[in-house]
Amino acid sequence: MRLFAAVLPPEDVLGALAQEIAALKKLPGAERLRWTGRPGWHFTLAFYGEVGEELLPELSERLGRAAHRTEPFALALRGGGQFGRGKVLWAGADGDLRTMGFLAERAEAAARRAGVDMGEHRRYKAHLTVARGRDVVDVRPHVQVLTGFTSRTWTVDELLLVRSNLPKSGVAGERPRYEPVARWALGGAG
Repeated sequence: MRLFAAVLPPEDVLGALAQEIAALKKLPGAERLRWTGRPGWHFTLAFYGEVGEELLPELSERLGRAAHRTEPFALALRGGGQFGRGKVLWAGADGDLRTMGFLAERAEAAARRAGVDMGEHRRYKAHLTVARGRDVVDVRPHVQVLTGFTSRTWTVDELLLVRSNLPKSGVAGERPRYEPVARWALGGAG
């Protein structure tokens, strides 16, 4: 199974982002980007890649402990940026990014301890991918528009383990499907 740990924004925040994305799609160069769909909007905390079924019970147990040790925290979507000279356009985050970073570290450590090969550690950067480019794309106008974007603040109160089902049809433009495998309340609530 192709898995990752994530935080999902609430529906009304995704709706506000959808309005912003609609405006971004009207900018020059937008047609050269592959826009992620609303079902794919999430903050990846730790990407695990292919994980064998035999590792899932221990990974789940360890993620549950990581969630229990992390208190709920405030978060909002704010601003944006790019990776790889326009290869990835993203919306940023604002709020208690320190706690979000701790949760990302704990999600990565949980996987390592469960035996998931995580490769080399990368410093966590909170971002929600909104588009990808196959080639280098000048997304500076898009980033500039995103700079003024801020959603309402919400309380992140759960950690999710998500399965990424990659497209198999070969149809151009088909996107991965994301399916929550497990959820844990933060701080042991719920």
